[in-house]
Amino acid sequence: MQAVLSDRGSRKVVVAAAHVAAPPFDLAGGVAKAIEVISDAARAGARLVVFPESFIPGFPIWSGLYRPIDAHRFFRRFAESALLSDRGPITEIAAAAARHRIFVSLGFCEVSPTSPGCMWNSQALISDAGEIVNLHRKLVPTFYEQLSWNRGDAAGLRVVETSFARIGGLICGENNNPLARYVLMSEGEEIHCSCYPAIWPFRNPLGSAPYDLKDAIRFRTAAHAFEAKVFCVVAAGVLDDATVAAVSEGDEEVAQMMRACPRASSMIVGPNGEVLAERPPETEGLVVAEIDLSTLVELKQHHDMAGYYNRHELFSLRIRRERPRLLDSVSDAPADLYGETEVPASFGAAAE
Repeated sequence: MQAVLSDRGSRKVVVAAAHVAAPPFDLAGGVAKAIEVISDAARAGARLVVFPESFIPGFPIWSGLYRPIDAHRFFRRFAESALLSDRGPITEIAAAAARHRIFVSLGFCEVSPTSPGCMWNSQALISDAGEIVNLHRKLVPTFYEQLSWNRGDAAGLRVVETSFARIGGLICGENNNPLARYVLMSEGEEIHCSCYPAIWPFRNPLGSAPYDLKDAIRFRTAAHAFEAKVFCVVAAGVLDDATVAAVSEGDEEVAQMMRACPRASSMIVGPNGEVLAERPPETEGLVVAEIDLSTLVELKQHHDMAGYYNRHELFSLRIRRERPRLLDSVSDAPADLYGETEVPASFGAAAE
């Protein structure tokens, strides 16, 4: 797929962020709701819709509210409701994307096909033909998220060229990571998809000043939009009564802490850092805006961080994109395990 590039005229496209609550621990319910939202976004004229972080099967917020020794039951339900990335229910979402001819950035909990306890915080980009064209796993789960998720890799840290734009994305706190963001800048990102949970307690909000997630999202998004000269589509979750009930299990103090946490906000931000559209944190719905990608090139005359405004002879960044395997099987072992190995010809030529 090649991006439609033109020296003249606009490249206008409608994009949407799904500001929605995740059905907690409910794989079938999450898939059904995702398909409904995809249909709604397509009817609104969107070519791309972005979902919140771990929309299926909800965000593991219990890890910030309970002692780890008291939260095993939540982990089990979470793992049992997670998605495989290449088969099963995710194909229903991909089919909906194809049916409605829309790109989908899906935040979900991905489970390993071989280890039911190994999971990643993942973000899949699904094309309007129903193909998963990229799978990004959060590089480092943040703080207590490491009780649920494995570390990701850079195999999916890339920009995908589509028929209307070059699309990249990052998950929650890794939108702070300047090196990860630079990788996307260097590949010519034009639309940046980022996803967040509904709440993210850092301190007990009943006893100290709470972490303002909405402000944090706004700062991060404006910074990347301005530095990278991109449009950012931010999708955050909504805290609903069903999630509070599922996580608190009747514990009134836990329920109070959840409700006291500042809520996240979904928004669409332009390359000057301006908010083009957003939605009140408490109400579900789509955030929709028309953006014009042809405006980006003029701004790069000001600052092109991955182009002329960098000193590539002074700074360099290397990335390893291998996706780690849980098991590598070697069928033909060398005869002498400790003997000399052949030196590659290119190494010898360089030495000469």
